[in-house]
Amino acid sequence: MKLSVVIVNYKTAGLVVDCLRSIYQFDASQIEIIVVDNFSLDNLERILKADFPDVKFVQMGYNSGFARANNAGIRIAEGDAVLLLNSDTINLDNAIANCYSEFMKSDYAACGVQLLNEDRSPQISGNNLMKGGLNFLLPLPYLGVMLKNVAGLMKVKRPSIAETSSTIEVDWVNGAYLMVKKSAIEKAGLMDEDFFLYSEETEWCSRIKKQGRICIFGKYNVVHLQGESSKSAFESTGKGYFNLFDRKGLQMMVSSFLRTRKELGLGWYFIHLCFYLLTIPVFAVGLFFSSIFFKNKTAYNYAQLKGFVANVATLLSLSGKMIKNKPYFYKML
Repeated sequence: MKLSVVIVNYKTAGLVVDCLRSIYQFDASQIEIIVVDNFSLDNLERILKADFPDVKFVQMGYNSGFARANNAGIRIAEGDAVLLLNSDTINLDNAIANCYSEFMKSDYAACGVQLLNEDRSPQISGNNLMKGGLNFLLPLPYLGVMLKNVAGLMKVKRPSIAETSSTIEVDWVNGAYLMVKKSAIEKAGLMDEDFFLYSEETEWCSRIKKQGRICIFGKYNVVHLQGESSKSAFESTGKGYFNLFDRKGLQMMVSSFLRTRKELGLGWYFIHLCFYLLTIPVFAVGLFFSSIFFKNKTAYNYAQLKGFVANVATLLSLSGKMIKNKPYFYKML
């Protein structure tokens, strides 16, 4: 038995080295590690040859994003399970090997672990699908807060798994740590290569779940320095998924709609699009009154409004391609 770990690098050589050290400090005899580089033009390959000679290195030759790079690693993986692991993760207490051992004895098709922030506070590691993917609308300025309040009044169950120390079933797992049995991949297929970054693991898990259940093994912990691996790609300082105003926000927006189209269909795609268009006047009015009554304490600013409008305009220009659902690489760099 062997676990194949695929780590994608884009200008994060230091993070990759830290991640590898956290794995190799324990017995890694059952682990095959494949590092796929998205044409970083750094010295990572030389470092790996010198310090981690057992690591396989794949050079994509261009910035292929998350799905295509991971697929390249999966194609050469020899293990009976594959772990997609972010470069900005740290393996705690041999969590990877222990998780793999329990996972292969189970009937689950895929799994994750409890992710932790740098300060060891819990981080969302998995989610359950909300009807129509409406939870993907929560980052919308002002309108998202309204939707969250309505859901609270209706006592809608939170789809995200904020913290668990037990084993719980979910619909999809955070792509920072996603372990999948090779047998499930052979039936579900590889990741969809229309995606550049974000939401690809959600769409992939929807196909994997048709082959078997997905869970979070909460007793195993891995640190995830959320957002660190995407900073170099987008030159964005924002972490998490609530920044819809810059290039990173555009990529998240486009990928979210791509996932909605592929997984949930045209009806929900148009419903989401209507919410985004409605957000523009709501954003403008909310910002206007907030600037009057709260002055310098407003949650947003006019530069963010301008960025949001520009991103929605780009989304609209791509909608024809998404509606037709023909192959296209949605890379927003």
